[in-house]
Amino acid sequence: MSKSAKTPRPVKAPSYLDALLPIVTLILLVGSSVALFGLEAVNGPLQVAIILSTMITAIVILKNGHSWEEISESGRKGIATVSGAIFILFSVGALIGTWNMSGTIPTMVYYGIILITPNWFYPIAFLVCVGVSLSIGSSWTTAGTLGVGLVGLANMLGLSPEITAGAVISGAYVGDKISPLSESTVLAAQLNGVELYKHIRAQLWTTVPAAVIALIAFILLGLNQHSAFDATVTNNELTRFNELFHITPWNLLPLLFLLALSVAKVPAPLAIMCSALMAGIMTSFMQPQVIERFIVEPDLASPLLAIKAAWLAMATGFQENSGIEQIDALLSRGGMDSMLLTIWLIIGAVTFGIMVDDFGLLNKLVTPLLLRARTVGKLFTSVVATAIGLNIAAGDQYIALLLPTRLFRAEFAKRGLAPENLSRIVSDAGIVTSPLIPWNSCGAYMAAVLGVSTMAYMPFAIFNIAAPLITLALGITGFNIRHIPIATPSKGDNPSRKAVE
Repeated sequence: MSKSAKTPRPVKAPSYLDALLPIVTLILLVGSSVALFGLEAVNGPLQVAIILSTMITAIVILKNGHSWEEISESGRKGIATVSGAIFILFSVGALIGTWNMSGTIPTMVYYGIILITPNWFYPIAFLVCVGVSLSIGSSWTTAGTLGVGLVGLANMLGLSPEITAGAVISGAYVGDKISPLSESTVLAAQLNGVELYKHIRAQLWTTVPAAVIALIAFILLGLNQHSAFDATVTNNELTRFNELFHITPWNLLPLLFLLALSVAKVPAPLAIMCSALMAGIMTSFMQPQVIERFIVEPDLASPLLAIKAAWLAMATGFQENSGIEQIDALLSRGGMDSMLLTIWLIIGAVTFGIMVDDFGLLNKLVTPLLLRARTVGKLFTSVVATAIGLNIAAGDQYIALLLPTRLFRAEFAKRGLAPENLSRIVSDAGIVTSPLIPWNSCGAYMAAVLGVSTMAYMPFAIFNIAAPLITLALGITGFNIRHIPIATPSKGDNPSRKAVE
């Protein structure tokens, strides 16, 4: 035998300490990043915490006898699982930039503000946030722009900022949860191997009832509200929108085009990018004054100016300087580069998740749960409890989305449960409950931008409370549980990948 030849090291099964160490490290580092950096944690420190946790996981795996090549292959496999999501996220960034520039988003907001009346303030705030979030696919952006204005308006009108914040967050998460533009929706579908629109259709069974419950609650909460509504309160914003953009229903064509492509089942990245390009083209003849403000180059010919504006809006986003902070915050965003921090976070979280799964660490922890989850109802309850527990312990919605998926995906396939069942549960329990936790990045963000503490708005975030309860009810009753044939895996097959509808 050659002296350079290496004798393979024996591979040991992970101990409970091996399985717990990466999770405990993740909880401590993520919690520390949120404690030290607050809202700024999502701009890098949180990602560093996840990468460091991944390194600790790699050390544990190496200690158990696996090679670095095996670890690297696991990491590559993890990144490959979200490659489709990354393309969609880049397309979404481009779309948000051109939709802002073309007047699509300003038109939606303009008509939304006009609908506000005092007695119906809470339900209208809820519905407007549903519409905007559904259109742009971002709960954070909806709350941080339109939501800020609505809470400020509630204070001026003598209405409850706590209820308004609950309505804003509820509406923002309804739209985010079923929007094909939402990064969390895209990721939930990709991680579970579910086609995007099938995942969205599955979510409607919990999202629509929870949204109806929330809407009825906000109507009842608003019935006894009395306020001297002054129409001049919003005149400034409406007038400025009209000065900045040519407001017309024609601006909504890119939205209708996207919906038509979605109905036609055009692949999501293509549909989103086509709508983004359409909005960029429309700007040249619908909003020429916007291009002149955005690209200040008087010597450049108009056609080249329009091309440069659309190109820049897709790359780095649109910038507006109206002089009104809320309008500028709403419109100055988008671009493919705006998705890089999210992609960084997703790559880190997915790599961590697939490594602890591939090398048996998750199985060591999940086996006790699965042994007790003998019925579908108990299995659903285990997923919900795990997702909410991770939101509390790890403080980040992506971890609460990723790890339960990795933990329970094979068990769902083994029991003949379609993967869209799991993608729906982790969305209901992992994503929707994240703003209810004060130290979660989502809860901290919402409290900071809306100026209402998490504990104060929590009772009024009715959709966020109702959605996980409804998904539990479906599991317990067996209603709308999708089943698939149970395939007998051959040697070397991954059972979760043998599950086909």
